[in-house]
Amino acid sequence: MRSIKLLIIVLSSIFVSSCIPHKDTLYLQNKEAGTNDTIPYNLSEVQKPYRIQIDDILNVRIKVLDQDNVQIFNPISQSNTLEASSAERAYFDGFTVDVHGNIRIPTLGYFNVLGYTVKEIEALIEQRLLDEQFKETANIFVTVKLSGLRYTATGEINNPGTVTLFKERVNIFEAIANSGEIPVTGNRKDVMIIRQYPQGQKIHHLDLTDVKVMQSPYYYIQPNDIIYVKPLRQKSIGTGETAVSSLATIATIASLITSGILIFTRL
Repeated sequence: MRSIKLLIIVLSSIFVSSCIPHKDTLYLQNKEAGTNDTIPYNLSEVQKPYRIQIDDILNVRIKVLDQDNVQIFNPISQSNTLEASSAERAYFDGFTVDVHGNIRIPTLGYFNVLGYTVKEIEALIEQRLLDEQFKETANIFVTVKLSGLRYTATGEINNPGTVTLFKERVNIFEAIANSGEIPVTGNRKDVMIIRQYPQGQKIHHLDLTDVKVMQSPYYYIQPNDIIYVKPLRQKSIGTGETAVSSLATIATIASLITSGILIFTRL
């Protein structure tokens, strides 16, 4: 009798610890308001201007009244065909920031852009064009954009790998959605963002189950970010993801233990 009680206690403990709580799978929970369905405060988005890093690819376009005078500044490579992907065209037609933080534009030479915003780079190029190539009457218009926002998602995620999105702003939920979403066994409470800085890499942590994540300065990802989703303890244990699968696992274990006890008692 004591053995049966002990078996029940053990199996109950396994069942409780193996199930993944429903609240751990939900995004953007209002953890303070409790029964309120609406957010009682406005969530302000926090995003600082991105500053250019090594290996970024910049798309630079220069326009003047007589566009024939700036063709050399706007190179179009032979890869610009229907067969070439957007990422390939961006790589061949763009200007890659080298290990010294420089880009090289035809006839204008080198620009050190490391740590600059795209708006600041536009002003630098425009000023050099006015100093060396054109007069103000040429109506120079310079646009500088990142050639796609590239990031890597890895860990407990359905489609790990490197993704390039052609948008200027991408939040963490968009990034995860474009990587196949986090499975039930992924830890949404501690998603790691590995971000590159001039001084080196830093790791930031996001709780995606808390609505206040939208106020985090790391809510919007940046180029070259690495998103790492840790697996939940239940996956490491190897138990079921849901109550039904856990019950099936426990039933199998109970059947094996019962069979073992019966065989042992008959010997």
